[in-house]
Amino acid sequence: MLVLSRRPNEKILFPAANVTVEVVSIKHGTVRLGIAAPRDMAVWREELWNKAGQPQPSPATADAGGLEAA
Repeated sequence: MLVLSRRPNEKILFPAANVTVEVVSIKHGTVRLGIAAPRDMAVWREELWNKAGQPQPSPATADAGGLEAA
């Protein structure tokens, strides 16, 4: 797992998937994220995915490519 530190209004990009995740705000221990993804890409909250009975996605096992957390 790659762990990144971001401040409000900073983004994480997934260019291969055309996805951007932005930290919208941080208040009282809660982080609000904005996710921009193609319309045909499903984006689920984990608890709803599990409630729908979907199989648990396996964590990425690929090396982070030498990238360090920012």
